[in-house]
Amino acid sequence: MAPKALARACCKLALDKKAEDVIIMDLRKMPAPTDYFVICSATTDKQVKAIVDNIVEGTEGRGHRPWHIEGYSALKWVLIDYVDVVVHVFQDDVRKFYSLETLWGDAPVEEVKPKLRRKRRL
Repeated sequence: MAPKALARACCKLALDKKAEDVIIMDLRKMPAPTDYFVICSATTDKQVKAIVDNIVEGTEGRGHRPWHIEGYSALKWVLIDYVDVVVHVFQDDVRKFYSLETLWGDAPVEEVKPKLRRKRRL
């Protein structure tokens, strides 16, 4: 799977667990350690855990194992490193404090929204 496709898959897996403010930052033209950041927020440590677990399990099912996971014991900011894609799952206040979007402010950003499901008429 290409890095952009992996980033999109991680977004979908995060959204499946109700992640908020999901974005993909394209860092390929930046002096950055990776090609893409996926950044999302959660409101509680339980939701951070659910999002991280869903991303890791979902990508492993597609043949992608993370190279490294950091922050899992605290569940405030968990980093999932796939080398070409790095996923950051933050609790809201921690995301605001570190403000990665500002730090890499020149990078193109794509907001990823959940797909709206049509209501069935009875």
